Amino acid sequence: MLTLTALCAVGAEKVLANEIKMLGYKPISNAPGRVTYTCEESGMFRSNLCLRTSDRVYLQVTSFHADNFDALFEGVMAAPWQEYFRKDTRVVVDKVRTYKSKLNSEHSIQGMVLKAIYKKLGQVWHMTTLPETGEEADVRVYLEKDQVEVLLDLSGNPLNKRGYRTDGGIAPIRETTAAVLLQLMCWRRKTPLHDPFCGSGTIAIEAAMYAYNVAPGFGRRFALENLPIYNQEMAVEIRKQEAAKIRPDCEVRITGTDIDAAAVARSRLNAEHACVTAGRALQLIGSDQRIQRPDFEQADFRDIEAPYEKGLLLGNPPYGERIGDEEQAIELYSDMHQLFDAFSGWDMGFITSQKTFEESIGKPATTRRNIKCGNLDTCFYMYTQR
Repeated sequence: MLTLTALCAVGAEKVLANEIKMLGYKPISNAPGRVTYTCEESGMFRSNLCLRTSDRVYLQVTSFHADNFDALFEGVMAAPWQEYFRKDTRVVVDKVRTYKSKLNSEHSIQGMVLKAIYKKLGQVWHMTTLPETGEEADVRVYLEKDQVEVLLDLSGNPLNKRGYRTDGGIAPIRETTAAVLLQLMCWRRKTPLHDPFCGSGTIAIEAAMYAYNVAPGFGRRFALENLPIYNQEMAVEIRKQEAAKIRPDCEVRITGTDIDAAAVARSRLNAEHACVTAGRALQLIGSDQRIQRPDFEQADFRDIEAPYEKGLLLGNPPYGERIGDEEQAIELYSDMHQLFDAFSGWDMGFITSQKTFEESIGKPATTRRNIKCGNLDTCFYMYTQR
């Protein structure tokens, strides 16, 4: 069995752990922003291909106790690094995180770990200098209470970069965050969904990919594919297995609106890219079926009404950070109160960094969840009928 660590937004750990369980793997621990779990070899590729709420997936290469630099060096050097890299791989220790440990200089730890890796590779391959002309491989180190975990990046580009969004606009929500919000609202594919601030279409597109059961990673490659441990035959089979799970015949009612015509055009284009990717996935199993893209229209949220008796209204309204200012955001939130009348039978969810959101919209949320969105501390406000 292998041990993997999946990263996520701080506040989304339980959502990610549940998703890992649904893939058939076993979570064994979690910490802020990450979940560690065990799986078989196929889990390395399937996790990258299928996890919707994870930002990255790492392989735990080694774990050991170290309260001094000699122990750190020896522990790292003892790992079989030659199994994970080629002779021309450029190894980068991209990040170090320490917590309540005697070793707390991130820069010094970074240098010591890299030195130990290269010494091991040089000894095994009988080389004094490694060319470093090939692909980059990223290593991350967590040191918590003197316990060291050394992780190898299997994802490459963050997993929120699905490949369908060519233009995100000014302040797009991350694809992985949109997937987290859908899970927090317990959304089901038969429930109508509308995003009144569609922006680049991310929430609606992520909902569609989930509803049709399209694995989010079909449109991209992963760092794993550059490593010697990559099993291409297994990966091809996993892609076919996941393509066979796509359900293009589902009844799905997903829509989005935005006051900005350019945002609507952007959403339509991104949705088309996502649906084309799903179509190519279906071709892997000899199917020429297609999935239906969400419908996007230009409209001010003040003018829309619920098209169905029940559903989910889910939005990422401007925060007053990169779009407008705080005063404009508060005024907009005040106007949003009328959505409770226009969508009276619907559940609602809004994410924002503005602390006065409930006061501005004029109604306390049923549930709140703090979520870290990039560098922003945001809160997801949920208004449910149940």
